[in-house]
Amino acid sequence: MTTLTIMPAGTTIEAQPGTSLLDAIKAAGAQIMSKCSGKGECGACHLYVLEGRKSLSKTQRVENEKLDTIVGVSSKSRLACQTKLGEEPVTVELLSFV
Repeated sequence: MTTLTIMPAGTTIEAQPGTSLLDAIKAAGAQIMSKCSGKGECGACHLYVLEGRKSLSKTQRVENEKLDTIVGVSSKSRLACQTKLGEEPVTVELLSFV
């Protein structure tokens, strides 16, 4: 199990490595948008990874292409539906403008 902390609420949960951030966030009861059923097409689940980026799955082409179309993207940006948890603790920030 690994630890996921969801900001700004500060909710911390245990999740199985290999679980998508989207599924883990929803399991924690946090509100996150997803209009494309996790296919990486809508960009609504854009969030910032504050800590633990190196533990996450690598960014794939579909995710990179969608991030290129989103306003407010930074080096901390990921799509929750395309990002899988690794073994190390991760802290993410849900974005209110999504």
